[in-house]
Amino acid sequence: MNVKEVLNAARGNVGPYCKACPVCDGRGCKNQIPGPGAKGTGTVAIRNFEGWQKIHLNLDTICENTPVDTSAQLFGRTFRLPVFAAPIGAMKSHYGEKYGDLEYNDLLVSACREAGIAAFTGDGLNIEIMRSAGEALKQNDGVGVPTIKPWNMENVRERMELVKAGNPFAIAMDIDAAGLPFLKNMTPPAGRKTTEELREIAQMTDVPFIIKGIMTVKGAMKALEAGAKGIVVSNHGGRVLDHCPATADVLPEIADAVGGKMTVLVDGGIRSGHDVFKALALGAHGVLIGRPVVNMVYGAGKDGVEAYVSQLQSELEDAMMMTGAHTIGEITRDMVRGSGN
Repeated sequence: MNVKEVLNAARGNVGPYCKACPVCDGRGCKNQIPGPGAKGTGTVAIRNFEGWQKIHLNLDTICENTPVDTSAQLFGRTFRLPVFAAPIGAMKSHYGEKYGDLEYNDLLVSACREAGIAAFTGDGLNIEIMRSAGEALKQNDGVGVPTIKPWNMENVRERMELVKAGNPFAIAMDIDAAGLPFLKNMTPPAGRKTTEELREIAQMTDVPFIIKGIMTVKGAMKALEAGAKGIVVSNHGGRVLDHCPATADVLPEIADAVGGKMTVLVDGGIRSGHDVFKALALGAHGVLIGRPVVNMVYGAGKDGVEAYVSQLQSELEDAMMMTGAHTIGEITRDMVRGSGN
């Protein structure tokens, strides 16, 4: 199956919020729920998508005519291309009845590993989600990144032990989930974390700690101070806070500030291998992709994930061949023109 066929199949399994649109640009699910769409004006997902479309590739084919290599080494692992599936939760509420959070994470971890990439797994109120994620990681040689929400410290410790049992190569926290209502209402309180609290969490992991939800240089420097080995430039907190800039717009300045000191990933609106190329050119070491991967899983399971990864790789190879890059390391900022450049 190709991606178009998988999308067609997904439309019978998702809804009513996600529409498995031919182009996942945030318009079809605008202003509905904090998941496929967003609260408020619902423009954050749209802005992310449009941000990458405003960046263009600089054609340059005067170079050696040798094959390109899309593989990348991140966090001590080698991947087919520098792409990760983003953490997604509340599957039945947001996407459809076919998969619950436990089933989705279990399928996603193995599907991504078999496709040569890795999955960030989601979190939720049901602690069994994290227990299941730990089991899925254990069965797949630790190829995946469990993502813990910014619970109070007692809950963080409990979930940390569950996912560490799976020997993941890294552990993340999506700090931009701090505005979610179920975190705000916890006792003791959950949500925003100080640098000192994040440092304590980083020390629990025993593997590289990744902080997801960084949108400023100041935030990136705090993450570095807290001992994080990686960050994800992401505004998915924009689902509960409108008017955030596009991730493409802030990525270059953040990458310039900390890119030589930690791994910089970016999430939000990346849909094609050409978008992956743009993100790498602007300073990211890799990218996360969320909703399109969900559609692939709902449409054809593991075969859908493989179809999408193959398409991303083909598009990335095309971008590299036509701009003069032979390896991921040869992709530089002067190969693109537009936002942040």
